[in-house]
Amino acid sequence: MSETSTVGRRPVWRVAMVGRDPGEGHRAATPLELLFDLCFVVAVAQAAASLHHALAENHIGAGIAGYAMVFFAVWWAWMNFTWFASAYDTDDVLYRLLALVQIGGVLVLAAGVPRAFETQDFGLVTLGYVVMRLAMVALWLRAAREDPARGRIAYRYAAGITVVQAGWVARQALGESVGPVAFVVLVAAELAVPLWAERSLATTWHSSHIAERYGLLTIIVLGESILSATIAVQAGLDGDATTGAMLTVALSGLVIVFSMWWLYFAHPAEGILTSNRVSFPWGYGHYLIFASAAAVGAGLAVSVDHVSGKAHLGGTAAAASLSVPVAVFVLSLWLVHVRPHRPGPLVTTTFAAAPLLVLAAPFTPFPLPATALVMAVLTVMCGRGTARTP
Repeated sequence: MSETSTVGRRPVWRVAMVGRDPGEGHRAATPLELLFDLCFVVAVAQAAASLHHALAENHIGAGIAGYAMVFFAVWWAWMNFTWFASAYDTDDVLYRLLALVQIGGVLVLAAGVPRAFETQDFGLVTLGYVVMRLAMVALWLRAAREDPARGRIAYRYAAGITVVQAGWVARQALGESVGPVAFVVLVAAELAVPLWAERSLATTWHSSHIAERYGLLTIIVLGESILSATIAVQAGLDGDATTGAMLTVALSGLVIVFSMWWLYFAHPAEGILTSNRVSFPWGYGHYLIFASAAAVGAGLAVSVDHVSGKAHLGGTAAAASLSVPVAVFVLSLWLVHVRPHRPGPLVTTTFAAAPLLVLAAPFTPFPLPATALVMAVLTVMCGRGTARTP
């Protein structure tokens, strides 16, 4: 396709699905992709809200495990469609309808998130996930038929995804003792499918388009964290919490999230996405970046619950519910997104020290301001370390 924008144009019923030019200029996210992201964030919000309630009730282990499992399903379905759309985006009616099926699937998944956390019933989550993945099978089969040059890749994707979905359905019949092991095995199988499918030939994904898509989801997830904290602060102010304590949580959270945004976008990714050997670790590693960014909102909400006396855990644990995801974000951002740029020693040193200082913040008298201070200093030091003289 030569078109780079779908704004204001009506799609035809059918366009040949062939690989797009990976060097195409001005390749930007489409309105359909933006809608796709917003619908997926509904599931992210449900997962973060359920994590918040689990942590506030001091169900830490079960909450983290449930969150990791649900977030994988949302992230993996989003990522697979994103990379497919970067290589094959006909934007015709059939393509849009299959995107609609995936949107419907993620909404079913989102509806099942509370049940998964409360009763460990992943039936509805699995149903929504399988619906999304089977829609991807249909897209890959279409690509195999209409782009014979890469038909082998497309058929491998279709076959691999189908087999793994059968595994997810079968997992529902397993007992609680075997279920977690089966989950790990199936996650490994899901991650292996793209590695196997593109072993000898790559799809025609577009580096700047992929970088933009990941950046947009990062912004949306960070915005969701701000929204979660805002709602929690409002609820606290309506209760017995003091205004000063709430302002401390709100201002600290704002500085933390803004610093996370700044650090992510200080290092543009399109320049390092040069091959599958580089892009696979980068793309897979974003699971930790996205999951920790969304968990920051849950941590801020737990901090509000603690201030207002609603949380069933101590002050150190409440502060850790925020500092741990912030530390994970910083560490994963360094490993996945910053280190490939080969930054100087100043950036390397500050990124190494920051997670340790953030993890130590809960043991200080003012944990949230301390975390915000560390993130602000990290942002400033990294800005100095990456600054270039004209």
